[in-house]
Amino acid sequence: MNRKILVIEDEKIVRENIVTLLSEEGYIVFSAKNGDEGIKMAKEELPQLIICDIMMHGLDGYDVLAKLSEETATKSIPFIFLTAKVERDDIRKGMELGADDYVFKPFKSEELLKSIETRLKRIDTLKGTLMDSPGQSSSQCYSIDDKIFINVNSKPHLIKIKDIIFISAESQYTSLHMSDQGSYLLRKSISAWEEVLPAKNFLRIHRSTIINAEYLVKMGKAYNSSFLIYLKNVPEPFVVSKRYSTKIRQFSI
Repeated sequence: MNRKILVIEDEKIVRENIVTLLSEEGYIVFSAKNGDEGIKMAKEELPQLIICDIMMHGLDGYDVLAKLSEETATKSIPFIFLTAKVERDDIRKGMELGADDYVFKPFKSEELLKSIETRLKRIDTLKGTLMDSPGQSSSQCYSIDDKIFINVNSKPHLIKIKDIIFISAESQYTSLHMSDQGSYLLRKSISAWEEVLPAKNFLRIHRSTIINAEYLVKMGKAYNSSFLIYLKNVPEPFVVSKRYSTKIRQFSI
């Protein structure tokens, strides 16, 4: 599948040159001449990557990244800044907003293409999708003995529900931490997992964490009536937030 890339650049010649370069490399390229147009196009097209100039009339690149970071559908899209500025404070500002890389003007074609390739490869490696098992909808509840298919980097994997030690939220994604020390990052929210996992086995202990109680080996008091819990094969303990502490009281070791 050809990747979609959005180029936001107010200098016409620069914008057209980038569009030509990326089109010749086989990418599907969309372009916008200012920040407002770029934000609108990003929401409509949902590209796999965005290249954006910083210094533009109207909304600058920082504004564009900040606004797209507020939207669920666009906040995880890899973002590359184009800039002629090399000051440390400017770079820090972009990174704090969530920029993935900087390409400095004037740049060679190879530099831009390498940055794009690196970002896309990383996103392929990290992000997977949940695939419905035969005869089962992803909206149905799983049992502890169920197996599910996931697709990571275009490769299918079959995992067992009982082998999930804990699930942690990472932005709009969740990371499944497995008993074999492996992990998978999937595009599925922590709340969505809570709805389909067996309630007698999996506990929400924090707004960003679900644990498999089968791996619970030790509990202790922390502070403010909260708990520390220890899971098998996990070196660091988890703090159970006060909101969810009543759930953990039902379990005894």
